[in-house]
Amino acid sequence: MKSNNQLQKNIWVSFFSLFTSFSTLICCALPALLVSIGLGASMVGLVTNFPQLIWISENKLLVFSLSFVLLSVSAYLQYRSRFLPCPLDPGEALACTQARNWSKRITIFSVVVWIIGASFAVIPQFL
Repeated sequence: MKSNNQLQKNIWVSFFSLFTSFSTLICCALPALLVSIGLGASMVGLVTNFPQLIWISENKLLVFSLSFVLLSVSAYLQYRSRFLPCPLDPGEALACTQARNWSKRITIFSVVVWIIGASFAVIPQFL
């Protein structure tokens, strides 16, 4: 039972870290991409419809810091739960291993998205 609770917690942290890493991509990489390919008017329309993007852009260091912490927690939980036992029932064991694989994929994808966002927003600020 403890193994399933730990795995379930790990999956939720992975999904939450995915969404925070997407916020870093939306705040910084998307505007740079739209403006660089000549779609500045689309960016203005996007900001008009979603004014929260301005707050995210103004507080990008806070957003990136929070998402980095969540990604770190997710990676740590992945590392910790990799050798937890799965149930003996074949169906539950299959579900357990599939959940672990999906959680690992989501975490890796989140890290890639975070790196893309950081390369557009945070790293140039310090160079």
